[in-house]
Amino acid sequence: MGKKFAALEPIHHDFIQKQQMFFVASATAESRVNVSPKDGASLRILDAQRVAYLDQTGSGNETAAHLRADGRLTLMFCALQGVPLILRLYGKGIVLARRSPAYAEMLASHFGNVEPPGARQIVVLHVDLVQTSCGYGVPMFDFAGERATLRRWAEAKGDDGIAQYWQAKNVQSLDGLATGILDGTDEDTANEAEVENPADACVSRKPLELNYEP
Repeated sequence: MGKKFAALEPIHHDFIQKQQMFFVASATAESRVNVSPKDGASLRILDAQRVAYLDQTGSGNETAAHLRADGRLTLMFCALQGVPLILRLYGKGIVLARRSPAYAEMLASHFGNVEPPGARQIVVLHVDLVQTSCGYGVPMFDFAGERATLRRWAEAKGDDGIAQYWQAKNVQSLDGLATGILDGTDEDTANEAEVENPADACVSRKPLELNYEP
């Protein structure tokens, strides 16, 4: 039976910490719907109504484009081991560009000021609904390990190569929406007020590794 909550509760924190991956879904009223898998270690719980994840460079930047145009964002976690459960976080998201003061502050306060190769942006979700459901139909899988492919790719590219890759692959969404990735810090300045005083509480996670390829 599904349950709804106005904010994250401690039991939700515990469940999220155990997940090796999660999924991010976004769209605008007219765009294609995008769903992307993310490394569970990239996520931080900022407080009862905010989470953030450190996004890595990939072959598309759909989430950033959708948030810029619409703002709606959903994160989904599902148990692949142990007691079945699906947890969804609904709300509005903002993007902190890598060159922005808000990104630097978030990186320092919640990611130990550690930035992996290919870091692109930090996505912050302001949660307005938490929903759980049974997850009985989700199969069970054993975790085999992290992939090192993306880290090696980003290291080989270097900062200049990554910047060129953004220009070639990350400027627009599939539907031609601007992602803002090369717009400097203007967009993030407008968003800084929403993350100006990040909560001191942060769920500690294992060091960031990468498990998907661009």
